[in-house]
Parts: sequence; C-alpha cells; structure tokens
Amino acid sequence: MSYVDEIYERVVRENPSQPEFHQAVREVLDSLRVVIERNEEKYRREALLERITMPERQLLFRVPWVDDKGQVQVNNAFRVQFNSAIGPYKGGLRLHPSVNLGIIKFLGFEQIFKNSLTGLPIGGGKGGSDFDPKGKSDREVMAFCQSFMTELHKYIGADVDVPAGDIGTGAREIGFMYGQYKRLTGKYEGVLTGKGLSYGGSLARTQATGYGLLYLTEEMLRCNGHDIAGKTVAVSGAGNVAIYAIEKAQQMGAKVVTASDSTGWVYDADGIDVALLKEIKEVKRARLTEYAAARPNCEYHAGRGVFTVKCDVALPCATQNELQIEDAKALVANGCIAVAEGANMPTTLEATDYLREHGVLFAPGKAANAGGVATSALEMSQNSMRLSWTFEEVDQKLKGIMVGIFHNIDNAAREYGMEGNYVAGANIAGFLKVADAMMAQGVV
Repeated sequence: MSYVDEIYERVVRENPSQPEFHQAVREVLDSLRVVIERNEEKYRREALLERITMPERQLLFRVPWVDDKGQVQVNNAFRVQFNSAIGPYKGGLRLHPSVNLGIIKFLGFEQIFKNSLTGLPIGGGKGGSDFDPKGKSDREVMAFCQSFMTELHKYIGADVDVPAGDIGTGAREIGFMYGQYKRLTGKYEGVLTGKGLSYGGSLARTQATGYGLLYLTEEMLRCNGHDIAGKTVAVSGAGNVAIYAIEKAQQMGAKVVTASDSTGWVYDADGIDVALLKEIKEVKRARLTEYAAARPNCEYHAGRGVFTVKCDVALPCATQNELQIEDAKALVANGCIAVAEGANMPTTLEATDYLREHGVLFAPGKAANAGGVATSALEMSQNSMRLSWTFEEVDQKLKGIMVGIFHNIDNAAREYGMEGNYVAGANIAGFLKVADAMMAQGVV
C-alpha cells in the first residue's frame, strides 16, 4: 500500500464520524501523490504526512451563558491549532448549529495550505461553536462571546494564535470577544482580526474575501483567453463573501444574476442590486424573499437550484458541499467555462472531478478565497507596526497577493505535469512550503 493510502486509512480510523475532515484529507493527499512518491522515503522516515494530518493541539470546551429569560444555556466550542510551521495559527471562528469537531478539523486542515499560498507567515487553525447568533439579542450574543473568550484567551495571542471571523462571526461578535480578551489579559494587541476600524481593524477587510475571489478569477480567465467583462455569473450565498464577490464582479463588467440563503435563492435577470442586497442582509438581517418582493422582475425559488441557471462563471460562496454532481452537470450543460470557490470546500469531490473532466476551469477555495485571511494577515502587520493603511493600499496588496497565488498554483501544476489542474497546483504549492519548514525544524 502506498504511503498516501496508508495515511488516509489511518486518518479515517483515528477520526471516526468526521466525514468532512476525511474528504479534505483525501482531496489534498490524492493531488499530492506525485510529489509524495518522488520523496516517499524521506517523508516516511520523518513521518511527515502523519504530522501534517494530525493537529498540534485540539481544544474542546463548554460555553455556559445566560439568555434573556434568565435561563442558563450551554454550547460546545472548539479550537483546532493545526500547524504552526510557518507562523502563528490563523483561522476563523465559526458560529453555527452545524459546527462540530470534524468540520473544524476540515477547515483547519484546509487553512494550512490556504495560508501557505498567501506567501505570508501564518500557520493553520480554526475554531468555533454550535451557538447560533441568529435570532439572539445583542445582550445574548455578548454573553456568549464573553464566556467563549473567557476560556479561549488562555490559548491565543498575537504571536501564538490569531482567530478571526467566519460564518456567524462578524464585527459585532469580534468586538465582544476582543473586549473580553483585553479585560482578562490587560493586553491591547492584534490577537483577533476583523476588528472594527476604531480599534485596530483594517480597511478593505470586509470586502477582502469576495474581492480577492474576483481578482483570482479574473486572472485565471485572462490567462486562459477569456475576459470577465460581459460574462454572466451565478453566485451562491448572500453573506459577506457573496455580497462583495457580486459587487466586485459587477465593477469588473460582469452581470451577476443569482444569490441564495438557507431557505432559497433568487434569479434576477437584470443583475443583482447590490445596495438592496446589503440593506436586506447586512442591515435588516432578513430573508431573500424581501429582495424578490422589491424587484418586480426577480424570481424567488425555495430550496436549492442556484447552479441550474445559464451562466458563464459560477462562484459558490455559501458553505461546504453545496455544489453537487447534479449542479456540475447543469453547469456544463449550460456552457459554464469557470468555477471558483468563494467558500471552503463548497464543491463535492464528484462534482469537482466532473467539472474538470469537462474542461471547466476550476479554482479551489484554498486559493480562490484566500483573500480574507491574506487581508487578516495584513491587519496583523498594521497592528504590529501601529499603522493604518488606506483602503487603496490594502486593496492593491490584496490584488497582488491573489494574482500571485494564481501564478503560484499554475506554475506548480505545470512543474508536476498537470497543466491546468489548479486543484493539484494549489495543494502542491501550499504543501511544499509547509513541508520544507517542518523538515527544517526537526521532529516537533
């Protein structure tokens, strides 16, 4: 049995009931086979794959808090500090009822390679809780965040582990967590990113993941003989990533015709009205039914179906495994030329393979949605230097990073005889940097 297969079997055996983690490991290791086979003796001797697929530390803890009725509630919470070979752990905090250890491990594992691709000195980590901020009052969210940070603060720091926002964790939640961290430690440091502009946040951080997705997508299209201007784009999601992906795509001359949330999706043939979408989702925190009601030519559909519409480019920006095989078949049938992942692992392995086999350009999330963590690292730099860069400065650095990521993954794919396979290129480029650092630092 090959070293890759041995490690995958070990991961499945030692991490039961964690299918998302198994999927992430398999996807990475399968595309690394050619690299690992060239170095198998050395990697086996150093147990490199055993170490890179096993977190350095896994924290599981309870979060008790009191709701507005005086009832004590208790949630599960996690922080997985996966790999610190190239820098302090860096990765978001997800607050959503679906959160469990396996999902946090899959996200943390992906984060290792995503962070490596940015070229910045940040390692991989992830955390969160099954707490759902939806429908909670500000006081209840504050009570949860303060209790959460009361435990988490023992394990993080500006040079140790720097969490950030994610699904369910926005500026409000980061603010409450940062205030509690400062209260408990007496330190005013860049321990969290995604902070408000008045206390160490970075301009362009809100837009970064969505904008970065489009910068990489534009470069991928350009290098393959296409122009994003004039293209019809299907976007899933209606959160931070989706909103700013839609905004930037339309600034580039594309027309985005879809958005979705957990209950349904809209098709707006006239192009998504970004200002209206922001009002409904960022201000009112309402459903897309309100968007459809305000747009006479807009269609609202319950359930799934974003990727059934005719489009040139698809940008899945919602959650893991949302783009499935039937969606991939619909995209191919409708003439889609490119898919770039704005979310973490939103495309199933079967769908990814189908898209690539049918000639669709495919940019994986660890490359395409790295703009958020890249700008978080830029926020860390500004905090360390006690500086604040302009929006234009941050945006320009972000664009340079995303264009650089595309060429990095493109070159890695070419070097290993897999031209155009950006999934393999992303995994190879991300892995080699981390592997080199791990080997240089000895058995730790």
